[in-house]
Amino acid sequence: MTNLNPREQHHLNNAQYFTVVRGQSRNRIRREFPSLAYAEEWALAHFKGDKRSMLYAVSDDGAAHIKNV
Repeated sequence: MTNLNPREQHHLNNAQYFTVVRGQSRNRIRREFPSLAYAEEWALAHFKGDKRSMLYAVSDDGAAHIKNV
């Protein structure tokens, strides 16, 4: 992963799980995955890579947006 700031890199390196979030309010979709690869694969399969799904790395001490898929 390139262009991550130190906080984002910390959460990526220490991630407990990854989350894909899409939409707003009542239309929000949120799914958890054990790896970055599974999260990206799911978002690409369901939303055809339109770059509107946000992928987060979640660690014990917080979370950080890693990329849009």
